[in-house]
Amino acid sequence: MGQSYSITKKVNFSIILSPSIGRASVMDNLEKQLICPICLEMFTKPVVILPCQHNLCRKCANDVFQAANPYLPTRSGSLTSGGRFRCPSCRHEVVLDRHGVYGLQRNLLVENIIDMFKQESSRPTQERKEETPMCDVHEDEKINIYCVTHGVPTCSMCKVFGAHKDCEVAPLGTVYETKRSELSDGIAMMVGNNDRIQGIISQLDEACRVIENRRRFQHSALGQS
Repeated sequence: MGQSYSITKKVNFSIILSPSIGRASVMDNLEKQLICPICLEMFTKPVVILPCQHNLCRKCANDVFQAANPYLPTRSGSLTSGGRFRCPSCRHEVVLDRHGVYGLQRNLLVENIIDMFKQESSRPTQERKEETPMCDVHEDEKINIYCVTHGVPTCSMCKVFGAHKDCEVAPLGTVYETKRSELSDGIAMMVGNNDRIQGIISQLDEACRVIENRRRFQHSALGQS
């Protein structure tokens, strides 16, 4: 019982399973609980649980680990010895053994929930109709392209006849995936840089302590002479 509680205590089931909300809202709330803070997508198996009880895709955990430990030996892109990194959700320091991220416990419960969520999401339902945003200017046209020139989503009619006819445009889905990838890479880089900075600060603090101890020793030695 203790282990099951520790694995799931970060998931707010009181919100997800509240009888006062509809099925669509339940699915939306559940999906939000299954998003990896690094890749910003639903957890990809295998999912690992950190000592602080937060979860990561093992691949994402390995990416953060490598960014925080750039000088440790690697094999096929994975670290082969122990090291440390900070949880991207709560900044708790995670210390790993010689197995690296492969020594972290898999969260089989979350993996099973993901499988059930995907199975449930594949079922057709009226409640899950996708709401497609429509153009404010051409009310019958769906927003399906992105104006690179002005940095706004728009519709095909705006590109052909409207305000964006002379602009550079790109498919909306392509721009979305590019921006999400850039954001994910930026988060991973920030986490890695922060860990390295914290390591440098710790080294400087230790150097200051050594210098202060030597100063006190020299002062004491001069006082006794």
